[in-house]
Amino acid sequence: MRLSRSFIPTMKETPAEAQITSHRLMLRAGMVRQTSAGIYAWLPLGLRVLKNIERLVREEQDAAGAQEVLMPTIQPAELWKESGRYEDYGKEMLRIKDRHDRDMLYGPTNEEMITDLFRQSVKSYRELPQILYHIQWKFRDEVRPRFGVMRGREFLMKDAYSFDIDHAGAVQSYRKMMLAYMRTFQRIGLKAIPMEADTGPIGGDLSHEFIILAPTGESQVYYDATFEEMDYLSAGAGGFSHESAEDLERFFKAMTTQYAATDEKHDATKWAMIDAPRKREGRGIEVGHIFYFGTKYTKSMGVRIAGADGKPVHPEMGSYGIGVSRLVGAVIEASHDEAGIIWPDSIAPFKAVILNLKRGDAACDALCEALYAKFAGTALYDDREDRAGVKFADADLMGHPWQVVVGPRGAAAGRVELKRRATGERVELTPDEALARIG
Repeated sequence: MRLSRSFIPTMKETPAEAQITSHRLMLRAGMVRQTSAGIYAWLPLGLRVLKNIERLVREEQDAAGAQEVLMPTIQPAELWKESGRYEDYGKEMLRIKDRHDRDMLYGPTNEEMITDLFRQSVKSYRELPQILYHIQWKFRDEVRPRFGVMRGREFLMKDAYSFDIDHAGAVQSYRKMMLAYMRTFQRIGLKAIPMEADTGPIGGDLSHEFIILAPTGESQVYYDATFEEMDYLSAGAGGFSHESAEDLERFFKAMTTQYAATDEKHDATKWAMIDAPRKREGRGIEVGHIFYFGTKYTKSMGVRIAGADGKPVHPEMGSYGIGVSRLVGAVIEASHDEAGIIWPDSIAPFKAVILNLKRGDAACDALCEALYAKFAGTALYDDREDRAGVKFADADLMGHPWQVVVGPRGAAAGRVELKRRATGERVELTPDEALARIG
């Protein structure tokens, strides 16, 4: 993408309505624009990040054996009346009527709808287990939407739902999804910590929320340093497999025996028993939540399938959510400096930005065009007729992992300057050496 032709409306001044870092930087970097309270339009730069996070979430769900579906945003109220949640959910649910005066709603979550789809199709224990997921927009009418995409009314969410024949199978699915989550967050470039949580309006008796560390986090968190040392992606010794019951048990034990709690569930007595060098405290942001709730929905909605003995059984269920759009803001809260965003390589909108410091100089233009072609759509080319200072400031603000700086003196010598955004390290290289380092 050429910046001179792009729709990336950066801002020099901080908007008055932006209260936290991620909101300020997303507006200033031209990632989003608010259309009404708590509802945002995603512009090209922001949408690229959103899609990259969505891709990693999808890859890990698929790797864990979950199957993708796509459910509608508008749901019939009858399903929620069956489960008993239509009245209980509260004013956060946007209730509407269609032209035939039928009660409808904009889905805040999908337990009822997925349960209905399941009961239409699955009749026997032989068809279990099943884990189904989708990545879809949700709406919850927050009374005070704030903090940009961190607490909006409309948001993009990955929600998955498991169906098993018994409690043991449901626990296995729960552990499988927990591992998928830890792998997802690590690939995004985040340190996430699973913490025991309340189930809230979704219900159930086993629940964990996933917290990432950020100075501006909404909760105070306490945890053992062991979580900082674990590698969930390793295929070698110490790694975990989705397909091994032993691995999943070992993984779940590691996640639940080390101390980790938000301030709401913090136990000072247990905390005092941890060796001081291993104690960690900080602020955290919730980016995911998983629940096991057994037969809460299959019983209330009359779902039965034939068990191994031929007798009807209510399947056991769990649900698993990741805030995809919320993650964009959460990453910024965890990874920024005074100059702007610092994107992890895995989700950055572009691998690099090419900065042409003297447009119109034959050597600069030729070298930049050659580099731009070799990046094959993975780099942003700042070809604007602006001062070098403006280009450097915008590059730092947008947070591209690498900056390829092309000036007239270097271009004449066949050299570029490569800057790593996260560290500030600068090195002079040939164009091919720079491309090789960026990868």
